[in-house]
Formats: sequence, C-alpha cells, structure tokens
Amino acid sequence: MLQRAREAYAQMKGQAAPFYGLAAAVAIAVPLLAGALTGHAAQGSMIALGAYLVALRAPEGPYGARARDLAGGVLMVAVGSAVGGLLSGHTWIAVIVVPPLIALGVAVPRIGSTAGLAVLLSAIRPPTADVLNVGLLELIGGVLVTALLLAPWPALRLRPLRESLDEAAEAVAEALDAVAQDISATEGDPLEDVELTDPDLRAVARRPDWEERRRAAFEAIAAARTTYGLYRTGRGRRDATRPERLIDALSRILHETVTLEAVLQAARNYPPDRDWRLETQTAVSALAARLRLLAGAIATSGEAPLGEEESAAVRRMDRAADQIRRAGLAGDEDLVAVALIAQVRRSIDRIAGEVASARRIVEGGLHVAFGPPQLPGAPHPVPEWERLKHAVRTRSPLFRQVTRVFVTAVVSMALAAALRLPHGHWATITAMLSLRATYGETVERLLQRIGGTAVGSVLAALLLTLAPDQPTVAAIVFVLALFAFATRSVSFSYWVLFVTPLAMMLLDFSAPAGWRTAADRIALTFGGTLLAYLAIRLLWPTGHRERLPSQLARLLSVHAELVRAAADVLGGERTRLPHEKVVAAEEAAASVSQALERLGHERVPDSELRKRLERTVRAAHRIRDHLIAVARMSREKAVDTGPVPEILDRLADQMEEAAANLDEPPADQEMGAPSWVRELDEELADLDSHLSTLTRRRRAELKEGVDRDEFTPLRQALLQVSATRHTLRALRRDVGRIIDDSLAASRRTRS
Repeated sequence: MLQRAREAYAQMKGQAAPFYGLAAAVAIAVPLLAGALTGHAAQGSMIALGAYLVALRAPEGPYGARARDLAGGVLMVAVGSAVGGLLSGHTWIAVIVVPPLIALGVAVPRIGSTAGLAVLLSAIRPPTADVLNVGLLELIGGVLVTALLLAPWPALRLRPLRESLDEAAEAVAEALDAVAQDISATEGDPLEDVELTDPDLRAVARRPDWEERRRAAFEAIAAARTTYGLYRTGRGRRDATRPERLIDALSRILHETVTLEAVLQAARNYPPDRDWRLETQTAVSALAARLRLLAGAIATSGEAPLGEEESAAVRRMDRAADQIRRAGLAGDEDLVAVALIAQVRRSIDRIAGEVASARRIVEGGLHVAFGPPQLPGAPHPVPEWERLKHAVRTRSPLFRQVTRVFVTAVVSMALAAALRLPHGHWATITAMLSLRATYGETVERLLQRIGGTAVGSVLAALLLTLAPDQPTVAAIVFVLALFAFATRSVSFSYWVLFVTPLAMMLLDFSAPAGWRTAADRIALTFGGTLLAYLAIRLLWPTGHRERLPSQLARLLSVHAELVRAAADVLGGERTRLPHEKVVAAEEAAASVSQALERLGHERVPDSELRKRLERTVRAAHRIRDHLIAVARMSREKAVDTGPVPEILDRLADQMEEAAANLDEPPADQEMGAPSWVRELDEELADLDSHLSTLTRRRRAELKEGVDRDEFTPLRQALLQVSATRHTLRALRRDVGRIIDDSLAASRRTRS
C-alpha cells in the first residue's frame, strides 16, 4: 500500500497542473464566497458555475490557441445557460432540445460537452423570468476563469513552443543514439532472450529500438510544426522564422539519420575495419550529445551551454574512413565496402553540418512576433455538408458514436422526466461523459466513474453536513477544485473522486443537500452507467472493423505513390521526395494504427487480426525509411543507376494491384503465400550484376591513371548503387510483408 501511494505521488508530481488547478479554484470559489458574504448566494453560484463549465475545457497548446478555445467556451456557456433558462420548467421540451446539443458536442470536438452541460444544468433550475441575467452571470464566471488562465500569456507565451522544440530535438537525439547502439550490436544478443519486467532495468539492459525511436522523432517534429503553426500572427511574413528554420533543420537531421541507419545496415556485410566501427559509433553518439545540449538551451531560453560548433569525434571518424578509402584505392579493400563507408562518412558529415546550423539558430534566439491570436478560418458550408452526408451514407464510426450518444441521452432524459426524478440529470451526465467509441474504453471509464462518484458523493454529503455556513462551504469548494483540476491530467480516477463532490456542492450551494441527495445521485450514476453499458453493447457495432479494407487500400495506394516518387528521384525527374507524399503516407499508416488501437478495445479482440495490422504498420514505417534513404543517397546525379528505377516502379505496380484487389483478392491467393517476393529476383540479380560491372569499371578507371581523389561520375555511381542495393532488398521484403498482411487482414474482417 505504501509503495502504491509513493507511485501515485510520483505520478502526480510529474504530471499535475498546479496553475490550472489554482486558477480554476479561485474563479469558482471567490464568487461563492462573495455571494455568501453579501447575501447573494444564488448569483454567486451562477458565476461559479459559469467558471466551472469553461474551466472544464482544459485548454492546451500556445496561449493564442487557448484564448480561442476559452472564448468559444465562454460564448457557449452564456448562450447555453440562457437557452437552458428558457427550458426550465418545460421538462419534455428539454428532452427534445438537449440531446441534439450533446450529440453535436461529440461530432464537433471544438464544442465538446460545454454546450450540452450548460443547457442541461440551467434547465434543471427553478423557472425564472430573468433568463438574460442568468446568462450574464455565467458569462462573467467564464470571463473570470479565462482571464486567470491566460494571465501568464505575456511572460510565458513562448513556453509551449520551446517545450515542443525541446522535445523534438531530444527525440532526434534519441534516434541518433539508437543508430549508435546498433553499430556495435551483434545478432542473437543473450539479453534479448531474457524476460525483463522492470521498465527501468529493461531500458538500460536492452539497446533502444530504432523503429520506435525513429517513429517518436517523426511524431515530435510533426507536433512541433503544429505548435508553431498556432503561433502565426497573420502578418503575411514570407521568410522563415527562426523556430521554423530550426524545425526544418531537425527534420533534415532525422532524414539523414534514417539514411545513415540504412547504409550502416548495408555495411554490416562488409566489415573491413573494426576500429572504423568504433569511431563511427563515437561520432554518432557525440552528435546526439550535441543535440541534447541544444535541447537544453532551448528549454532554458539560452541559459544552458550550447557546446562547440566542431566535433573532434567526427574528425576522427573522417580520418578513419579516409584510411579505408586509400586502402581500397590501393587494392587492399573491397571497393563496394569502401563505397559504403564513404556514404556513411558523407551522412555523418551532413548530420554534423545540420547540427551546427541548428546551433547557430538557437544561439541567435527563438523569437516569434507578438500579436493577437490568429482566428481560425470559418469552415465552408458546402464541404462540411458534403462531409456530413458522406458520414451518414457510409455510417462511419463517428456517425455511429454520435447517434449512440444521442439515443442514450434521449432515453435517460425521457426516463427522468417520466419518473419525475429530482436529480435525473446525473444519469444523463454519467452516460454522456462515459460513453466512448469502443467497448473497452467505455467499460473502463464507467468503472472509474462508479467508484469515484460513490466515494465523492459520500464525501460531499459528509462535508455539507459538517460545514456550518456558506463561507466554509466556499473554502471546501476551493480545496476540491484545486485538487480536481490540478490532477485532471494525472488520472481520470483522481478527477472523478474530486470533481463529484465539487459539482454537488457547487450545484447545491444556495440550498445544501444531505445524505438522501447523495444516495439518490449514487443510484442515478449507477443508472446512467447501465444505460451507457447497454448502448455500447447493443446499439450496433462501432464500425472500425468494417472500414479496415478501405483504410488498407489507401495505405497501399499512397505508399505506391511514394515509391514512384522515389523512382522519379533516381531517374532525375525529381530532386527530392515530395513532402506532401511523405505526410500522406504517414497519415495513412496513422489511420490504420488508430484502427488497430480501437480494435484492441473491443469486447472480444481479434488477436490474429491485430497481429496482422501491427506487422502492416511496422512495414509501412520501414518502407518510408527505405525510400527516404534511397532518395537522399541519390542526391548527386550518377552516370548510371542501373535497374533501380525499374525495380521501384515494379514494386509500385504490385502495391497498386494489391490495393485494387484488396476488397476481393484473387481466389488462388492463399494466406501466408510469399506474394510479390519471387517476382523481383531477376531484377535484383541484374542489380547485383550492374554493381559488379561498376566495380570492374572503377578499377579499370584507376588503372588508366585517373586521380584517386577525383570525383568522377563512375565513382559517384558506385557510391550510390552500392549503398542502395541493400536498402532495395529490404524494401522488397517489406513490400511483400505489407501486401500479404493487408490481404490477410482484409479477408479476416469478412470472416
């Protein structure tokens, strides 16, 4: 028990949001205290309720984005409370009006639960003629909590941006570390066969997983771009700002790291010098350390040291590679091995150059012009309407979830109205806030809410019984709000435990309730839990399984387009991979990964299907890595790339054919058959022959008296093809895996 308490405290200390809790607590408790002291407890509770509803939005990101979110919340609370006031006393009209608002909050994340809660909680009050005054009071509460939450804006407005840039630099450094660890790794490491349950021991005993670190780095850079985009002030500036240039530099470092990993994997078959491997590992680790220094300088606003611009470890690696190059030219080393190590050297030099560029950017300071928050553009009604029609026509998972929430809200409110339950809104609130998109998520949320509500209701009744007067209740509300909002990001269980008594005391501030009310609310929470469980269990499947074939077809199609783009780079028709195609491939893989996560929360998860999808997503990530490496290794035009573009085009043809046949695969296609694998053997054999020809021609060129240091087209061709050969073979294997697993997963969804 003591150990669990310590772990809970450590988790809370690392993830809690004390300022968020303090701002919400002040905005909620101060109006209550002022109303109690001035004899206007009802008005004070309305202001506090408005602050509570706006604080529930938990805005994140840059302060400009928070301001937009909170402003929308204030407007929805003001209008919602006025609408709810008009519905007060008209129970059955509320049954018609409120459920669509609750469902709209599910369909439009920007609205969320704010509008539905504002209308629902206002509709349960006694009727009043001064509806506009009620809306105005809740508007004041929303403005108050907004002002408190945005108070640090002038001083801390760049903090979210610095944090995202710091995380991106750290993630790229970890990817470099994973590459360094792989250099000295051996196959069949005994530690890999040992089952380690302690995550701390596993972190130091096992080498870092390259794919996991690389994926985390890509996600961190994408998050940094998103965060930076929220800072744009709309002044029409066209030249790149320093944060934007830093993000681009980190992206180039990561892409070059992907290339370096691919070339190092190819160089495993040609180990001409063990000392060279050690120097390479040291150089890569040194570059990772320099990136961490930059991350520290970003996080501390330049207070941490930046380190030197040059790296002695990189210079030593250059000397070691140069020695191998001279040995190869003298005929003492395999020219293919020499070419691979030369490509490794060039990648490390480019990474070092980009790290130095990033250092200069950080040294100059990261600034974004101060200005008003950029308002989001208004959505065009026609595309929104088309999107809605498409969702209804295809019965998408989101449409099913919206409909499920709507039906549950109608049933819960209708039952409360028919049975004239005095606190029936608690069943509706429990159902609307607990019903999730999958069975597993809903059940987990319901169990947490039952326990938290039971304990919180008893705690609220006890506090209301012991509290002698309203000022004391206001003080208790302050403490509960402080802990509830501060620990909201830590655990949903903590949140429910503290927010339940907070909501009960807030709603009953002017007319305190007792044990009977607590018992009624616990019973109604159980009723809402039952309704939510029946809804997720009986109201049609979630739809994620049915959409898998189309998602997998898109995954194959966009990756086929990326393969063709890489072929164009090799053929000289493009200079680099189009960024939009790389992003489209990442989004397609993310869509399948999200479906995989959702399927894991089904009542009876299909383990075989999930295993196929996991392999598909991993293969998709590796395919993008291979293509980035191939494209970056062919930046300088070579004299002859051989059959490489044809191999890429053939792979793209096969992926497109598989995408077209995904819904109805050929009848003779058996699960697990090595499709598309043997078909490329002839092309790859031609590539091997082409590489041998290039090697012979290069030796003949040297014998004819060409200067060994002269950068001839033949030398460039040897560098490019030797480094590309291993990557193409890995690409062929992963294309075969993604096609086979996609077809097998599609068949399984229909079985």
